[in-house]
Amino acid sequence: MQTITTAHPEGPPNTGGPIDWFQKFMAMIAVINLLLVGFDSSYITLRDIYFHQIPPVVIAYDKIKGIEPHPETEKYLQTLQQLTLELQQPPNSLETPQVENLLESLRHESDRMLNENPFMAAGKFGTFAKIQRRMRQHLGTEYAYDAFQTFWTSSYLSSHNLSRELNFFQSQISPLIARNYFRNVDEIGQVIDDFWRIDIFFMCLFGLEFILRTFFMHRRISGLRWIDAMLRRWYDVLLFLPFWRGLRVIPVAVRLQQSELVNFDRILVQMTHEPAARLADRLSRFVMVRFINQAQDSIREGTAAESFLNPQPAVDLNNVNEIEVITDRLLELTIYKVLPQIKPELEAVLHHSIEGAFKESGIYQSLKSLPGIGNLPSDFTEQMASNLAQTTVTVLETSYADVEGRVLFDRLSQEFNQAFRKALGDRQTQEEIQILLTDFLEELKLNYVVKSTHTDPEATLAEIETLYQPKEQSSLPSL
Repeated sequence: MQTITTAHPEGPPNTGGPIDWFQKFMAMIAVINLLLVGFDSSYITLRDIYFHQIPPVVIAYDKIKGIEPHPETEKYLQTLQQLTLELQQPPNSLETPQVENLLESLRHESDRMLNENPFMAAGKFGTFAKIQRRMRQHLGTEYAYDAFQTFWTSSYLSSHNLSRELNFFQSQISPLIARNYFRNVDEIGQVIDDFWRIDIFFMCLFGLEFILRTFFMHRRISGLRWIDAMLRRWYDVLLFLPFWRGLRVIPVAVRLQQSELVNFDRILVQMTHEPAARLADRLSRFVMVRFINQAQDSIREGTAAESFLNPQPAVDLNNVNEIEVITDRLLELTIYKVLPQIKPELEAVLHHSIEGAFKESGIYQSLKSLPGIGNLPSDFTEQMASNLAQTTVTVLETSYADVEGRVLFDRLSQEFNQAFRKALGDRQTQEEIQILLTDFLEELKLNYVVKSTHTDPEATLAEIETLYQPKEQSSLPSL
C-alpha cells in the first residue's frame, strides 16, 4: 500500500521552541524596519511638525535626506537676529546708522524673497502664501511688497510699539520662514536620500534569512527544489528590495500572523466578507454548471456508458478494489446488522405471501371447512413464515461466513454484474437512459442553479461563520 506523506511548507507548528522565538524575533525586526520606512516616507510631509515639536529629530534626520537651511531665508533670519541684538545695545534707538543699514538690508531681502520665492524648491507654496497674507493683514495693505517695505522702516517701527511689532514678526512670520529648506541633489539630478545607509542593514539581514530559510525548506521537504521554495516565500523578497518599500507591509503582516504575535483572521474575514460571499457564490454556480455540462456531454457521447460497461484500468494507489470492499462491507452490514432487526417485518411479509397463496388453492378451502382443524391453515402459514424468515437469516449468515458460501456469493455478484452490464448494453436501453439522465441534469441545472441566484450569498457566508464561531472563540487568540 502506497503511503503519501505531506509536510507543512513552513515547518512544524509553533511550540514555544527556538524556531518559534526566532520567528517572533524576526517579525519584530520586520516591524521596526517597516516603522522606519514609514517614518522616512512621511518625513518630508511631517517635517514642519517635527521642526516645532521635536527639533532634535530634524537636526539629526535632515542630514539623511540631504536637507540644509535655504541660504536666502537663513540670511534673512540672521539679519533679523542682528537687528534684534543691535536694538538691545545702548542707546536702543532706531536712528543709529547700524540699525538703518539693517532695516535697509531687510527691505532689500524682503523684496528679493517675494520676487524669487525661495520656498518653491521645497514645495512650500502654502507657507509662502501664509507669510504674505499675515503681513498684509497686519499692515492693512493690498500687496505683500508694500507691507514688508513699510514694516522695515524706522518711521513705522517708531510710531508703533517696537517690542510688540518685533514680537509679532518673530512669533508669526519668522517660524514660517524658518520652515524653508534647501535639498541637495546628486550628480544625476536626483535629490539626496541616504536612507539606504540605515536600510542596508535590514536588507542584508532579511536577504540572508531568505536564502537560509528557503534552503532549509528545500532540504526539509522532499522533491521541493530551492527555486520552488523561493517562489513559495516570494513575499519575503519585498523586505530587501531597495525600492517599493511600502510593499513591505505585506511580508510584515504575514510574519506577524505566522509568529502568532497578532491575529489578523477576524480583520481579514470582515474585510473580505462581501467579496468572498459574492465570489464563492459565483464560483460554486460555475463549478456546478460546469460539472453538469460535462456530465451531459459524457452521457450524450456515450463515454459514460462505455466506461461503465467496459471499465479501463485506472491508477491504483493501494492495490485495493475500493468498490468491491465497499460492496462487501455493505453486504456484511446487511446480513449481520440489518436483517436481524427487520426479522419481524420479514415474517409479516412472508406470512402474507404464503397465506395469499394458500387462499387461492382448493386445498385451503377444503381444510377450512373441516371441523376442528379450521384454524390449521392460518397456524401453518404463520409457523411456516417464521421458519422461513429465521432460516433465511441463518442461511445467509452461515453462507457468508463459510468459505465455500463466500465463493458462491462472489460468483453470484460477478454473474449479476455481467448480466446487468449485458442488459445495459442494449442500444435502445442506453438511448432511453441517456435521454432521461440528460433531462434530469438539465432540470437540476434549471431548478437548483438558477434558483440559487435568488438567495443571498452573504447570508450563507454568515451562517458558515456562525457554525465556526464557537470553535474560533475557544481556540484563536484575540487581536
